[in-house]
Parts: sequence; structure tokens; C-alpha cells
Amino acid sequence: MILAFLVFIIVLGWVFSLALNIYWIFPAAIIFASVQAVVSYWYSDKVTLAISGAHEISHDDNKDLYHLVENLCITAGLPVPRIYIIEDSAPNAFATGRDPDHAVICYTTGIIQKLEKVELEGVTAHELSHIGNYDIRLMTVVVILVGFVALISDWFLRISFFGGGDRDRDDGQLGLILMVVGIALAILAPLFAVILQLALSRNREYLADSSGALLTRYPEGLARALEKISGDKKPLEAANKATAHLYITNPLKEHEGTSRGWFAGLFDTHPPIEERIKRLREL
Repeated sequence: MILAFLVFIIVLGWVFSLALNIYWIFPAAIIFASVQAVVSYWYSDKVTLAISGAHEISHDDNKDLYHLVENLCITAGLPVPRIYIIEDSAPNAFATGRDPDHAVICYTTGIIQKLEKVELEGVTAHELSHIGNYDIRLMTVVVILVGFVALISDWFLRISFFGGGDRDRDDGQLGLILMVVGIALAILAPLFAVILQLALSRNREYLADSSGALLTRYPEGLARALEKISGDKKPLEAANKATAHLYITNPLKEHEGTSRGWFAGLFDTHPPIEERIKRLREL
């Protein structure tokens, strides 16, 4: 998937360079994006936690939660992640970080208060599976790549709109074709990139569900947790569209529980709750 993204970005940049006849734009964009990628890779967890208004807790702040996480980490063979709390009554949780040694699990106060122990174990096992499967790294990289596609497309449209570029108006039909193709790609490329990102995110949610069930040996715990979380219709105030895909269920509660067509489903950050619960109970 990442290789496909990189090839797509190279082709996109090359077409834009040819269409505008400004060949320095592409290498300049690559350098800018690379710097952005390095910063995002190292600091994305800190940014996410800051946006979410989360604060770290220690062993003494919540011994039961800390021991629950610690016991599952021993079973999974993972280092114990840092534990963060969001002061919000909406039940939800997410994991972030660049690898298992720098991972974080974040819970809302609502999920701690409203779930039974076996249900909270199911949620924790799901998030630990994201960490163990390196989903936290994968989704960070994919978000960076999607952002770069949107950035280079936006640059192309702005330069084209303001008449930038050195292309000679007499370069004939080829120049016109390149410009039309460039504009079409600039409009459609970010859309396709986001669809790929969301499809990948939904697929990793299914994987984390099954891996989490394997870890606890009790799929019903996570299934019941998903029922309770989706049944609570209060949106999570600290969440937004940039961070929604990280949570165990959609924290914005948009369209949840409604019947929609396949095309609308392409833009969902999570698989349908009913399908996730069905799969868990079939294990």
C-alpha cells in the first residue's frame, strides 16, 4: 500500500511538472514533504494527545486500569504503554505512537466508568493489537502520504488558477492535454487518496478485533463493549475528523446505526459496528 502511494505521488508530481513546465516544483515539494514526514513521524503522538486534551496517569492514579493493561501486555509480549485519560463521558479509546516502545493507550473517563472489566479488557486487547500489529505506525505514515497528495494537488490548482508556469501558449495540443489531465488529477487525487486511507483503516480495525479476541480468548467481551460504545450516542467533544480514525469506534457518531449505500460507506473511518460484532461472535 505504501509503495503504491509513493508511485502514485511520483506520477502525480511528474504530470504536474510537465503540465506547468516548472520542473523545480516537484523536487521542492518532495523536500518539503520529507521534512514534514520526519516531524510527523516523531511527534504525531504528542500532537494527537494535545489535540485530544489527554493527560497521562501513573500506577497510583488508577491501579485497576494499570494492572489490567499490564497483565494483557505480559500475555501479548509487549512493553507496557503509557496510559492517558480524556475527561469525557463519551466511551471511547485509541492507541498511538510510532512503535511498541513508544506507544500510548488513551481512554475516556466514560469508557472506564461504563464498561465491565471483561469489556474493558476486550477494548484494551484491541488497542494493544493495533500496537503489536504496528497499525499505529502504518496509519501515521499513510496520513502523511495522503496529506502530501492533497498538498501537491492544491499547489498545482493554485498555480494554474493564477496563470503560473512557463508553458508556452503555442506548445500545441500536447500542452493542452497535459493541463487538462493535471487539473483532473489535482481534483480527483486527494479524493482517491482519502478513500485508500479509510479503506486501510477499516481493514486494520477488523484485524485488531480478531487479534484482540485471540489475546483475551473471549471475543464476547469486545463484542459487548462495542455494543455499549455504539449505543452511547453522545459524541466525543475532544475528537475531530483528523483524529476520528484512531478511535475504536467513530467518536463523532455521524451516520452510526443508519443504513446507507456502498458509496457512502467508502468514506467511513470504521467498519459497521454490526458487522464487527457479528464477526467477533462467529469466532
